Amino acid sequence: PAAVPARGRKTRHDPPAKSKVGRVKLPPPVDPEELLVVQERYRQHRLVLSALRAEFRAEVLQKKREERLTAEGSPEELEEHRRLMAWNEEENGRQRARREERLRREEEEQKRRKSEIAEKQARKMEAFLEEKEKEVLQLQEEAKNFITPENLEARIEECLDKPRNYNFAIDRDGRVVRRTLLS
Repeated sequence: PAAVPARGRKTRHDPPAKSKVGRVKLPPPVDPEELLVVQERYRQHRLVLSALRAEFRAEVLQKKREERLTAEGSPEELEEHRRLMAWNEEENGRQRARREERLRREEEEQKRRKSEIAEKQARKMEAFLEEKEKEVLQLQEEAKNFITPENLEARIEECLDKPRNYNFAIDRDGRVVRRTLLS
């Protein structure tokens, strides 16, 4: 939701007031001579600042050059630098060897985990196949009792010979209560 403007303020989309519709805004008048003087003064000011900046920059660069020349000149510092660089290379080699050993161990661990997972999947698949085989055998056993077009007449005769009464109730104890007789 848009915020309601403060009291007495207009949004930028509101039209101008009726009394201000025909008004043309004119910039304040500028004296041309004064404008020339001000522009010249600003130009001189910028020139002076850029010259000062260049001077300071040259001074800083000169100091850096002098420091570098003095640092390169001392053999003790060069020897210290060589010694530290050799130590750094040695330390980098040790760390590289440790990292390679760690990566090799992690790779072996990952291979071992993958093989374990593959074995587990294989065992699971074998158990699944055995279960499905048992289900198929059970269905084949049950299929012997299915009604087929060949044994349809015999099954009808069997049902007519042995009538069943499904009209019974079960009491609260779960016993079957039959009160009707077969007719």
